Amino acid sequence: MAGGRFIFLGPPGAGKGTQAVRLAKDLAIPHISTGEILRSAVRDGTELGTAAKGYMDRGELVPDEVVAGVVADRLTSDDCEAGYLLDGFPRTLAQARALEQRTGGNVGQVVYFELSEDEVVERLTGRRTCPSCGRNFHVKYLKPQTEGKCDTCGAALIQRSDDTEATVLERLRVYREQTGDLVGYYEERNLLTTVSAAGAPNDVYATLKTAIAKE
Repeated sequence: MAGGRFIFLGPPGAGKGTQAVRLAKDLAIPHISTGEILRSAVRDGTELGTAAKGYMDRGELVPDEVVAGVVADRLTSDDCEAGYLLDGFPRTLAQARALEQRTGGNVGQVVYFELSEDEVVERLTGRRTCPSCGRNFHVKYLKPQTEGKCDTCGAALIQRSDDTEATVLERLRVYREQTGDLVGYYEERNLLTTVSAAGAPNDVYATLKTAIAKE
């Protein structure tokens, strides 16, 4: 199987990015991050990029229609002819509707990575990061050889400020508020495929490949 159009949804900590990188490589399609293409559009000085920059420079949120336009422009690139994988977009119903309008409704297959809030909290609060080389570990699932030390460079591991329990719970609240309705929205349109994100990454990927092959 090669090619295809995909949107990945799921709570923080569900492993969407890890699975997106792997699937995009296997299907030879671009893995598209909203933040990356916004920065690229601003850097290239496109019409929508210039509009987005104005909002960003003023410290304001970029309107959904502008973000959707930047994404839709990116999807017209030559490397998207065989398909694409959108990771981190849409985040709101307004963005989803704007994307449909811009793409003629042909958004592809939407994959929702399901993970309970307790598991999200355990995954993210247990993560430890090397401030020197950036490598990630976990106090339960990916322990370093020497407790508190990076296997690669030996630096002392830290817990990032966005991995504290209070911050994770706030991220989950924002996710439910902004993105939760997207699951029902795409389910009503028979575009949604749900995959459990609770297992090991290789097991989740195997489930993902089986699920998308059935569609």
